[in-house]
Amino acid sequence: MSDVTIYTDGACKGNPGPGGWGAWLRAGEHEKELWGGEKLTTNNRMELTAVIQALSTLKRRCTVAIYTDSEYVRNGIMTWIHGWKKRGWRTADGKPVKNVELWQALEAQVLQHDVTWHWVKGHAGDPGNERADALANRGVTSSSS
Repeated sequence: MSDVTIYTDGACKGNPGPGGWGAWLRAGEHEKELWGGEKLTTNNRMELTAVIQALSTLKRRCTVAIYTDSEYVRNGIMTWIHGWKKRGWRTADGKPVKNVELWQALEAQVLQHDVTWHWVKGHAGDPGNERADALANRGVTSSSS
């Protein structure tokens, strides 16, 4: 299996507002940059979309290390999702899970790979996170044009 490192980030100018997502993938000597955006979205949706889009580009099962500055994404996929599924995609207080279609898409992608999740502090000089942030901001710009 290939080892892939992925840095992801989401950005939003206003929440909701124009948003973008970015991902930087690295496997050995190979690198790939991805970005995109939406005219009206939220930061959380862009954080989720970045990971979904990055994983969807992988052509075969891989060992993947995902680095994100989003506690929402990391906690959601590692911890909260189990309870949400048991409760029929409802939160502990019985409300519908926000962004359920993205959580389901993320879970489907994650199940195809061996994924480890890593949290990094955003805007703190981590080169991979800074690159993903720049790509996410490029996505914001592309969504407004």
